[in-house]
Amino acid sequence: MAHKCFISFKTEDFSYKKEIQDDLDVDMIDKSLNEAIDSDDEDYIMRKIREDYLSDSTVTIHLIGSYSAENSWLEDQTYIKRELQASLYNGKNNTKNGILGVVLPSMYEKIYKGEYSCSTCGGTHNYVNINNDTVIKEFSYNYYIPKNSGCCWTEDDRYCVLVKWDDFKDDPNTYIDKAFDKRSSPIASKTKVRP
Repeated sequence: MAHKCFISFKTEDFSYKKEIQDDLDVDMIDKSLNEAIDSDDEDYIMRKIREDYLSDSTVTIHLIGSYSAENSWLEDQTYIKRELQASLYNGKNNTKNGILGVVLPSMYEKIYKGEYSCSTCGGTHNYVNINNDTVIKEFSYNYYIPKNSGCCWTEDDRYCVLVKWDDFKDDPNTYIDKAFDKRSSPIASKTKVRP
C-alpha cells in the first residue's frame, strides 16, 4: 500500500531527496515540498507546509546528514524542527506521522558506534549515538523515549525508526511501512512534540 510521505531535509542533502523521488522504487505518494515557498514570514511558511504538505501525509522521512544536529552552531534548524513537530502533532486537521530517520553516509561513523558490553544485563548491545550532537531533539527524544526500567531500548520502546541510507535504498518500502505502523503502536502515546 502506498503511504503519503513528506521528506524533511536540509538543503545540503537535496541530492538524497531527489534520489528518493526519482531513482528508488518507492511505493509512496510524495507529499514533499519541491520548491521554496516565496516568503520571509516563517509562520506563514510553516502554516503552508502544514496545510498543503503535512496535514494528510502519514510518514515523514527525515534525512539525517551532517547539517541536521540540534547542537550545530552553523545551522538554523527552525524548519526541520518545525516539520518534525508538525509530523508528531496529533490534532484537528492533522494526524501524527510515523517518523523514519534515514542516516546519510556522512553520519554513519558518528551514529553507529559498534557494540558494547552491558554492565546491567551482561549482554552485548549496539551503541547508536542519537543525541543533540547528531540529530535534532524532536528526533532524539522520540527515538530514545525515557523509560523506567531495562538497560536498552527495543523496537517497541522507540517511536522513530532508524535506517542507514544504503539499507533504505535496498528496500525503502519495508522501512516506510515500519514507520507507518508505529502510528498505531502503544509507544505512539508516549511521543513528545516539543521535548
